[in-house]
Amino acid sequence: MIYVLFLLMVTAVWGWTFVLVKDALTHYPTLPFLQLRFILAFLVMAVLVRRLPTRREVRVGVIAGAVLAAGYLTQTVGLTMTSPGNSGLITGLFVVFTPLIDRIFGVALRWYTLVAVAAALGGTVLLVGGPSGFDLGDILTVACAFLYALHIVLLSRWSPGLRSAPLAMLQMGTGAVIFSAGGSWSLQAPSADVWLAIAITGVFASALAFYIQTWAQQHLSASRTALILTTEPAWAVVAAVVLAGQRFGLLQALGAGLMLAAIVGHELAHLKFKPHGDKVTA
Repeated sequence: MIYVLFLLMVTAVWGWTFVLVKDALTHYPTLPFLQLRFILAFLVMAVLVRRLPTRREVRVGVIAGAVLAAGYLTQTVGLTMTSPGNSGLITGLFVVFTPLIDRIFGVALRWYTLVAVAAALGGTVLLVGGPSGFDLGDILTVACAFLYALHIVLLSRWSPGLRSAPLAMLQMGTGAVIFSAGGSWSLQAPSADVWLAIAITGVFASALAFYIQTWAQQHLSASRTALILTTEPAWAVVAAVVLAGQRFGLLQALGAGLMLAAIVGHELAHLKFKPHGDKVTA
């Protein structure tokens, strides 16, 4: 249960940063923003790493980091074209993609996971106001959701037995290298507000958040992780309403409630129906 609580804290941070990043990107280019964010995240994790990574940790960290960087790129570019609320909500589609990708790798799905996935998908559709009206920013965010799902599956398959801090550091470092390759040409001095966004997203939403996610996924399955992380869109809605002044109708409120019900229902079902001795899988 401790892993679930920590992941829920992470989703609250991620949900709030949609508004923060949206505001920063109105004053600063996307790639340099990501470059500075991931460099800072890498430096924070480097302080926490006590020993050099093993070869396996390097391999896993670089591959997972490249997938994560691609997800952040599509999400952040998409965020420049859509609202923080829509971006956060559409990102929640990773809950649909994760079990599908997991199934390709031969992982069986339990009936209550399928029910929760269906409920979370239905809630996501309600939250975005229906399947129509997707623009380029929304499409890029759908691509982001798929990449985030792939990242979740890779960590669940490869991270058990490896140290969390080196894996998180390598993922942040890989992102820093990728974004530096594309963003250095337009790098410029950020304003104080942009620096604040870089500091918050780099330290809390990147370094510490993915450290916690990597640690938690050594004990949770990919599908269960994805379902827990679907609270991120609900937090994004709250932040969009409170901080950005977005307004959502009854349909969106029903969608948020349905997604939260899927999370709680899945956790209760996991506790009731898990096989004897199964403490960490879903």
